[in-house]
Amino acid sequence: MPETGASPLPPPSLSQSPLFRAEQFVWLTARVLEQRLFAYHFLNGAADPVETALDAYRNEDGGYGHALEPDLRGPVSRPLHAGHALRVLDAIGRCGGQRVDRVCRYLTSVSTPDGALPVTHGGRDGYPTAPFIPLVEDPPSSLLATGPVVGLLHRNEVWHAWLFRATDFCWQTVESLEKSHPHEIEAAVAFLDSVPDRPRAEAAADRLGRLVRDQRLAVLEPDDLDAYPVSPGCAPAEHHFPHDYARTPHSLARAWFTDDEMSRSLDHLAGEQQEDGGWPVRRRQWAPSVPLEARPMVTIQALHTLRAYGRHIG
Repeated sequence: MPETGASPLPPPSLSQSPLFRAEQFVWLTARVLEQRLFAYHFLNGAADPVETALDAYRNEDGGYGHALEPDLRGPVSRPLHAGHALRVLDAIGRCGGQRVDRVCRYLTSVSTPDGALPVTHGGRDGYPTAPFIPLVEDPPSSLLATGPVVGLLHRNEVWHAWLFRATDFCWQTVESLEKSHPHEIEAAVAFLDSVPDRPRAEAAADRLGRLVRDQRLAVLEPDDLDAYPVSPGCAPAEHHFPHDYARTPHSLARAWFTDDEMSRSLDHLAGEQQEDGGWPVRRRQWAPSVPLEARPMVTIQALHTLRAYGRHIG
């Protein structure tokens, strides 16, 4: 019998624009949420379909689960899922109102005694989880989980009782960082870029920038990757670059790098787009589904960063 239905999409050509190639990749591989996000950001799509797709991950306790953050499987609400959901709402201008009040109530219920968030909570529950995410009954406070959430809530002028103690935790932790890790620095920048006390944030960022350079936490010469150590706990190829810290030119982390260093970093980012149109996942991969779900997210972020710096994406 003759085949019926639509013909498969042809593979994107390397001569086509980065945006066109990424669009083909997204339609071929992404979850509905990332398809809707891509359409919103790059194809004049509406915000309502994004929020509808996000609602599929929301639980009755006000948190989010169902592998919204791909390294945490299963339906259970986790702080990292809530942070991911807030980033989506922030991206579409919906980070406010009752939906965020519900999330803040959930965050209050899982916060540690000092008001911060743990990476996860509740110990092991039988659902698959990345081996590098600790599942313990009494998890410690984490800047990695708390900083980005506090930052975006401040950016959206959300005020909730939980936010005051969480902000104090972030200040204390950021201002005491010494020997650090790229992911921890990224979380600190997400906090500092949006916290209201700008003079204090600028002073803290200036100190962190010197720390990043002194500890060689950013690759400044992408053509010589072997000269830069990979931080403990990272995948063998998980280097971090200036654009990982300064996602936009308006970030406080932009001042850490010269124009030439940032230009080389962005050249490297643009060159990482693969033949299928997507960008690679550099972090550790522990299950077949995780990079498949994470690559569209990484691709959307790469396009965002390139566009923010005025790079042509198509």
